[in-house]
Amino acid sequence: MSTWVDPAMAPILAQMRAATPVDYAALSHKAGQEVFHTAAAFWNASAPEVATVTDLEVPTRAGRMKARLYAAAGADAASLVIHVHGGGWTFGSIESHDRASRLLALDSGIPVLAIDYRLAPANPSPAGVEDINAAVSFALKGGLGRPVPPARLALAGDSAGANLALGALLVQHRAGLPALAGAALFYGCYAPLFETLSNKRFGDGSFGLSTARMRWYWANHLGGRSADDHIAAPLNADLAGLPPLFLNAAGLDPLLDDTILLAGRLAHCGVAAELDLVPGVVHGFMQMSRELPAARQAIARAAAALKTWLK
Repeated sequence: MSTWVDPAMAPILAQMRAATPVDYAALSHKAGQEVFHTAAAFWNASAPEVATVTDLEVPTRAGRMKARLYAAAGADAASLVIHVHGGGWTFGSIESHDRASRLLALDSGIPVLAIDYRLAPANPSPAGVEDINAAVSFALKGGLGRPVPPARLALAGDSAGANLALGALLVQHRAGLPALAGAALFYGCYAPLFETLSNKRFGDGSFGLSTARMRWYWANHLGGRSADDHIAAPLNADLAGLPPLFLNAAGLDPLLDDTILLAGRLAHCGVAAELDLVPGVVHGFMQMSRELPAARQAIARAAAALKTWLK
């Protein structure tokens, strides 16, 4: 595995390494969320304008879930992308991923519905998957003004959001529901694997995300459930019958092998998948589009895949 660093990534990585590490496990959830959002605020500054941004609520069995609909001018209102944010299942929100939602909406020409699913550890698996599927049901039944057919609805998610999106697709398939158009998954975490080569190469914290923090995130997500739970950890599930997937991976990510392994499993199961490996960037790079051209380009490639499926 190469440790080459994208020249535009290099100054960002230097700043990351110069900053005092945050021990999220030692903070209260509220304090950790505040730190996470403060860091995200820089990357969301000067976000591009979209034609409409509408705050709304989606009914779930746990109550009303905050959501936000982004639509570019001339957007295809007959289609929809549901965007599931990352943050180790523990942090993040619509706000932390605002810029990414806007870029997906602009680049795809498809409305994007971002959701504030329930977070761990208070709400471990399968809470997030349940909330995604509540949003899917909401859209299918006309909650946005008109029913969105399954073939015109796709998912997108990064990191923990990619895990949840894949889990949601599995639940839908096992329930015999009509298949969605597909999903764009960025640098996901698909099973609690901590001894992979990518973890050994990049998991010491010098590239941002550490293996130690991933152990903590996974404990929050599982909440005592078995790591063999295929909804919580979908890598080893029977993936046959899923819709096409766009798999993004970061070259300097301890989770790189999660995506490589998933691509192999999908090929074995006969599921169409496009692997987009971006060298020289770290986990979470999609959030860095303000300064990192590779992030902007990766979002555009994912949006092109979504556009192809949905139109």
